[in-house]
Amino acid sequence: MSPRERQARDPQAPLKETVVTATPDAKPRGTRLPRLARRRQLLSAAQEVFVENGYHAAAMDEIAERAGVSKPVLYQHFPGKLELYLALLDLHVDDMVARCKEALAATPDNKLRVQGAIGAFFDFISSQGEAFRLVFESDLRNVAPVRQRMERSLRESADAIAQVIQEDTGCSSDEAHLLGVGLVGMAEVSARYWLTSHGSIPKEAATQLMARLAWRGIGGFPRHTPDMS
Repeated sequence: MSPRERQARDPQAPLKETVVTATPDAKPRGTRLPRLARRRQLLSAAQEVFVENGYHAAAMDEIAERAGVSKPVLYQHFPGKLELYLALLDLHVDDMVARCKEALAATPDNKLRVQGAIGAFFDFISSQGEAFRLVFESDLRNVAPVRQRMERSLRESADAIAQVIQEDTGCSSDEAHLLGVGLVGMAEVSARYWLTSHGSIPKEAATQLMARLAWRGIGGFPRHTPDMS
């Protein structure tokens, strides 16, 4: 007999309510947020779930629960799991490219630019925790929209570096882009290795070490002086 049936037979009987306990990671539901704030909340919850489980094992149910919203609310913002993943990937790609461009624009000293560009990758990877894997180690590399975003991260960073190289050395566009791709590849791979080795070398020391290696190569190109005549 249900509690309400018992109370119907005996009005003096107390009505006991079922208590639903939220999971430790779940957030309480019911708070109304502005659209952009809600979107940020959903992306944050999705990042946690994708990083913990990978794309294929992640479930929209779990993301909604982690964010403290219903599934219909989640689907109001993102029509499917792939769209949610791509939105998250776009955020991190934009962040990575912006860090690299800011490092190049911060100084006219090319040695410091090399150090800053490499440091941008170390900073991105160390500040994002395991989230950097969404950009550099996604388990959806063969899905065209994901692959395009992963490639954009490296391409736009390499393009920014190549522009500086071409302006300052007089290298051809093709040569400058090859050098830019090489520098970005070295920065990414070394930063990922540094993190997986549990930071046995302090981040600043690791950045300096790789910057010295890169500068011994790129610094050997003669500085180009434009002909003003």
